[in-house]
Amino acid sequence: MTRHPRIVVRVVTWNLFHGRDDPPDPSLRTWRSRLLRITERSATHEQVNRPLRDEFAARLATLAWDVALLQEVPPGWLRPLAGAARASGASALTSRNFLHMARAALARLNPDLVASGEGGSNQVLARPSWRISRVARRTTAPRPERRRMLLVRLREPGGAELVVANVHLSTRDPTDEALAAAQYAVAWSDGAPLVFGGDLNLRPDRAPAAFAELGARHGLSGATAPGAIDHLLVRGLVPLHEAEAFAPSAREVPGSDGLAIRLSDHSPVAATFEVR
Repeated sequence: MTRHPRIVVRVVTWNLFHGRDDPPDPSLRTWRSRLLRITERSATHEQVNRPLRDEFAARLATLAWDVALLQEVPPGWLRPLAGAARASGASALTSRNFLHMARAALARLNPDLVASGEGGSNQVLARPSWRISRVARRTTAPRPERRRMLLVRLREPGGAELVVANVHLSTRDPTDEALAAAQYAVAWSDGAPLVFGGDLNLRPDRAPAAFAELGARHGLSGATAPGAIDHLLVRGLVPLHEAEAFAPSAREVPGSDGLAIRLSDHSPVAATFEVR
């Protein structure tokens, strides 16, 4: 009997908070900083109102992953993030992307004031030996904010396939949206192993029925934690290390005077699976 090499894939999901920082001390988030771009400091952290693309790219590049699902990403960041991580990538534009170039210019001048007004995207990055063979996009909610699912079919040199569906679901009772998106993703996967993940805006302890239905109807399992909203649900994969959020310090980068800048208001969530 021929023994095939074991294929292990490390997956991470991270909501990038539109490329902004989020210090642990809420008193640092002041109108003075938001309007005048004045850096606020505590004994350990600083809150900076400036572009942080390079910091996000560097931090993401240092994480151990084969596939990354990213949400709330400034649309122009795909190439810089992929380049820093030595990955290929795909993107799905979400909401507020009309007149994107003008919005992006304003966001570079004052990221915290413009905030999500810059526009957004969901992105998937894949490092070798995985390569992107097919991409699809589907709107999961047209309003009040357009939500889109990014679907990517990945292929490994030995012929193994993996489908990734990256979502950032609506904040108002997204159960039906999640079930419809999962149904489409399962059909699109066409029998290949599936990762259905991202920011689901669903907590297992508050919406247990939603996760039960995702499992019963679509065979998806692997919620992160009872109070989590960022998940890596899977179908047809063997969990080797279940989804777990990084410590907040894992998303910190050096600031000035020995202080830390904490990137995003979400911690990355990572899991490891075997592809069979």
